[in-house]
Amino acid sequence: METRWKLDRRVNVSMLVQLVTLAGLMLGSWVNLQRQLDVLSRDVRQVLMTQEKFCEKLERISDTVVAHEYRLRETEKK
Repeated sequence: METRWKLDRRVNVSMLVQLVTLAGLMLGSWVNLQRQLDVLSRDVRQVLMTQEKFCEKLERISDTVVAHEYRLRETEKK
């Protein structure tokens, strides 16, 4: 009976160590995933800000083009 108890105890300790290791790996993976999501969120914000600035520049260029076309037509009429 005593040998069986020692064997069961070893198996239980081994299983406990494996479960703790697995839990540690899962926690580490979750923390890493959260960090990657934070980086992705920051990158998306930067892309959106850059896109907004780009659209503003395009609008200014479009306005300038329209103004130049108008001036050109007026010059050609004279």
